[in-house]
Amino acid sequence: MNAKTVLLLLGVAAMAAADSFEFGGYGAPRRYSSDSSESFESYESDEAKYNFDWAVRHGPSGNNYGHQEARDNDNTKGSYHVYLPDGRRQTVTYFVDGGSGYIADVKYSGEASFDSGSYESRSFESGSFEFGSDSHEFPRYSPPRPRYYN
Repeated sequence: MNAKTVLLLLGVAAMAAADSFEFGGYGAPRRYSSDSSESFESYESDEAKYNFDWAVRHGPSGNNYGHQEARDNDNTKGSYHVYLPDGRRQTVTYFVDGGSGYIADVKYSGEASFDSGSYESRSFESGSFEFGSDSHEFPRYSPPRPRYYN
């Protein structure tokens, strides 16, 4: 069998499979009564409960940020932090209590500084950057050497 024949047979099989599928159409979700013979599982839940925490600290790139959050029903609390290009650390602590909405407290620690010009010129032209008290060098990039095949 050649490739054209295989593709033709696959196309015919796909059309036959698609034609046998009954599509009910789009519409509002159906509601089931409790005495219905069909079972229905609600995807809504009044009891949401979770807790997570993650962080990134990668010295060579200067990435240093993280997030933590805990939820118990309608009460959610959490915080996230990131080091800004000017060397300061931004920390956002937040909570959501039922209908009160998202309440955030934003704080900054450290001193903002751009020692030798703008952040862009310091980080990309000189090949180095600083976050807080850490100083890093970008890895040097050199394009791959071309390969020639006979």
